Amino acid sequence: MFNNQPLTKLNIFSAKGVQMRTFHITWLTFFFCFFAWFGIAPLMPLVSEQLHLTKAQKGNIGIASVSATIIARLIVGRLCDAWGPRRTYTALLILCSIPVMLIGLANSYTSFLLFRLAIGVIGASFVLTQFHTSVMFAPNIKGTANAVAGGWGNTGGGATQIIMPLIAAAFVGLGWVSKEDSWRYAMVIPGFLLLVMAFLYFRYTKDTPQGNFDEIERNTGKKENTFLLAAKDYRTWILTIAYAACFGVEITIDNFAATYFHDEYSASLIMAGLMASIFGWLNIFARAVGGIVSDKVGNRFGFTGKVNLLTILLLLEGIGIIFFAKAGNLTLAITLMFFFGLCLKMANGATYSIVPFINPKAVGSVAGIVGAGGNVGAMGIGFLFKSMPYADAFFYLGVGVLAVGVVILIYRLVNKPEAEGTVAAALQPAK
Repeated sequence: MFNNQPLTKLNIFSAKGVQMRTFHITWLTFFFCFFAWFGIAPLMPLVSEQLHLTKAQKGNIGIASVSATIIARLIVGRLCDAWGPRRTYTALLILCSIPVMLIGLANSYTSFLLFRLAIGVIGASFVLTQFHTSVMFAPNIKGTANAVAGGWGNTGGGATQIIMPLIAAAFVGLGWVSKEDSWRYAMVIPGFLLLVMAFLYFRYTKDTPQGNFDEIERNTGKKENTFLLAAKDYRTWILTIAYAACFGVEITIDNFAATYFHDEYSASLIMAGLMASIFGWLNIFARAVGGIVSDKVGNRFGFTGKVNLLTILLLLEGIGIIFFAKAGNLTLAITLMFFFGLCLKMANGATYSIVPFINPKAVGSVAGIVGAGGNVGAMGIGFLFKSMPYADAFFYLGVGVLAVGVVILIYRLVNKPEAEGTVAAALQPAK
């Protein structure tokens, strides 16, 4: 018997009940959003050759792909609290399908840059995914559910590294287009998939286990600005910095890994995409493991334990990236990418295991601010990759992540949080 309350268990093999149906549609939708967001990344060697892009211009394009998401995540986080995730997600999918399908019309650096900027808005889908999953599950399982949904969705970043070059190659093989123009037509596919998911999302999900926002009486009490509630809590900003050091790095790798392996190790377009996809496929389990472990740590050691786990993962991630930059040979580079990718994606899951407990009145806004932090980090990293050789950029990136971990560790030792004890303590309304 399925009820209209948040679930206390996550049965990934079930699609019964509004909670599990929404869970599966949500992560699948996020998968296609990530697929579309980075669909052009493995095809950039073709784009660069045809549009005669310089290294600086490719750096600007990488920055553009993540910068629009910053504002979009803040807006979407607020809309989740006000409109509900169902309508917000549907509108986002329809809106973003347009630049994805039409990027093939770009015929210059400037026009391509603008399309890439517009496509970046779809990164706000992550906030919706985390918000919608949070309201469908009880506190004891929120971290696990969020991490699984986010991780499975993020595998779209790995799938696109393999599938998009194959789609482009298939169009060429069928004689429909030339190799030079294949990237233009290949991008129509992910754009169309976004429209399909928009229909499924609107038709088959609900805002809450009790129903949509416009169908139920919401006991919201006095109207409060949820963004200000989230922004006033220092823990929101700790998570924002931490997320910049993990998810910000993730989308940087999604943007540059294929090109890095192609240029640094002379891999073919398809092989470079295949190697880069290893990083993305880690999301099948790694982010979920981060959430699961964080929930278990939280149940035993409380809010402090959750944040300490996140700090350890960031330290290991930074060390792994430093050694990756100095690998020198392909086999070692792939091994180290696997290691730091594992730590990074577990840190992603651990971060959003904490998010729902910052302020239950403003889950959407907290998720939006923290999520935007990931893209602020990615934008800053983009300038790093624009200004120096990729191997050097990876080295300094690792140093930066390590520094963030050290700073948070010191802060945790000096400042004891008010949410000690069980995670339930962190659920108390902010005063």
